[in-house]
Amino acid sequence: MAQQADLILHGGEIVTVAESADDPGSAGSTERSGGDAGPGPEAVAVKDGTIVFVGPRQEALDRWSGPHTVVRDLGGRALLPGFIDAHGHLGGIGLQATIANLLAAPDGDVTDLDSLKGKLRAWADSPVGADSGWIVGFGYDDAMLAEGRHPTRDDLDEVSTDRPVLAIHQSFHLGAVNSLGLQRLGYSAATPDPEGGVIRRRELAVPPSYGEPDGVLEEKAFTPASELALEELPERELLTLFITGAATAASFGFTTVQEGGTTLKNLKALRDTAAAVPFTVDVVAYVKADEATSSALDDPIGVSDEYVDGVRAAGVKLVLDGSPQGRTAWLTEPYLTPPAGKPEDYCGYPAQPDDAVVAKQVGTAVERGWQVLAHVNGDAAIDQFLRAVEAAGPGRRPTVAIHAQTAREEQVGAFARLGVVPSFFSMHTYYWGDWYRRTVLGEGRAATISPARWALDRGLRYTSHHDAPVALPNSIAVLSSQVTRRTRTDGVVLGPEQRVSALDAVRAITLNAAHQYGEQDRKGSIEVGKLADLVILSANPLTVDPEAIRDIEVIETIKAGTTVHPPAPAGRTSAVPATAPTPRWGCC
Repeated sequence: MAQQADLILHGGEIVTVAESADDPGSAGSTERSGGDAGPGPEAVAVKDGTIVFVGPRQEALDRWSGPHTVVRDLGGRALLPGFIDAHGHLGGIGLQATIANLLAAPDGDVTDLDSLKGKLRAWADSPVGADSGWIVGFGYDDAMLAEGRHPTRDDLDEVSTDRPVLAIHQSFHLGAVNSLGLQRLGYSAATPDPEGGVIRRRELAVPPSYGEPDGVLEEKAFTPASELALEELPERELLTLFITGAATAASFGFTTVQEGGTTLKNLKALRDTAAAVPFTVDVVAYVKADEATSSALDDPIGVSDEYVDGVRAAGVKLVLDGSPQGRTAWLTEPYLTPPAGKPEDYCGYPAQPDDAVVAKQVGTAVERGWQVLAHVNGDAAIDQFLRAVEAAGPGRRPTVAIHAQTAREEQVGAFARLGVVPSFFSMHTYYWGDWYRRTVLGEGRAATISPARWALDRGLRYTSHHDAPVALPNSIAVLSSQVTRRTRTDGVVLGPEQRVSALDAVRAITLNAAHQYGEQDRKGSIEVGKLADLVILSANPLTVDPEAIRDIEVIETIKAGTTVHPPAPAGRTSAVPATAPTPRWGCC
């Protein structure tokens, strides 16, 4: 036997996402037409973690089957390339699974302030919560609470007056603390708002007072609260967040994930953890741009195209504004309904108001060969970013506009002109579509959030992401939201003209995401010579009814030919290096 594969998969619908017209399972054949253009491939053979054959079943068996080959029948299930996370926060995924779950349905069951307080109290008495300095929970959404507002210090004082309490908004750009939490932060009526942040107040300011804080904190006023609360979690939990995050991502079919916007300290913790227990999925890390570009070292990040123990650093991330659902994103036109106490012409605000600082960070990154990602939700923030990108010139890897929720049509044209990849948080259409229509943007602007069709019409390889922990790293929800754009509460189709095909949705989290990372030669499609990063689904998203995509289940995740979800019964050790630095967590 000259050749013997380790694994042959057959008996299911194989979606290769390959672009070669000669490939039997290419996007130009059955995958695009839904089965009318001829048969697709019947089998995939894997050897040493690499795909060695894609084609007819009998040929795979004749050429590649041997005494030690595992031949598996998919039983009619679908085989796709492993999903690639275009933007998320690996440690945040682990954090999401560790602290109190304050999410609304379908990801949780918080419906009002009483249920929110109940979740925090229960977590405070749990083994992890009892050892934590703060009582902390994540995921409440004022748009989904019966009271229609954020919790305040008074609400959270009902959870505890003896321990500081932090409830983190689902956007991870806002949060609320109790009275003791405000004391720990040093926030009082004498504390001014920090640049790029807001301390919400109980009453209007009467100089010299700025107004007594009501407990709700936005952006750079919120960040110190999250850092302080989360670093007081038990150290054993902090040191396993990356491992927990990787396992959770794999359960949703992801074989490449992102740690998007970390500190240099966290990057070291990530690498130290991987050196002790190599991750079962690949992790691409981006360091906060202000920290990286201000370093005296030429390359404090250690950017590389190669993975070491499953980790590589790729570049930097800027955060230029906030959250549309939290009404802190920076817009050119006013919000439909401004937050309480804000004027009618309120448009949000920039995270960094100085264009020169933004331009310097982008320019420095491009000069050093670092890939640039920028969090830009509002169209004013996108304008600021585009000015910096145009001044800096093209980078070594594609520059990425993260979220780009409210991108105007001409801005999408500028993305194409400048080679910027828009990575849309497409699940906003589901989670906050109704909130955008009624409160945040109004019907017209809400209809064009995550404008994937505009991107496709301009030939852009857009990507789509989950931004966990802001949403669960739910690959199927990412697919469904792009195809249906159906909202959570009212069930309406938000901007039907921005819907895309199931194939385009799959591309956004496979081959297009591989292009975003510059890894298209080894990931993103089922083709000979590429890594055997694969996912088995209960049904084919290209052939089921679009409304049924949301019901598809991830059956198995395969990384380089090895099943990583479900985990092997014996499992691998979850040990972490005793000397690993304790991570610190910021916003998303």
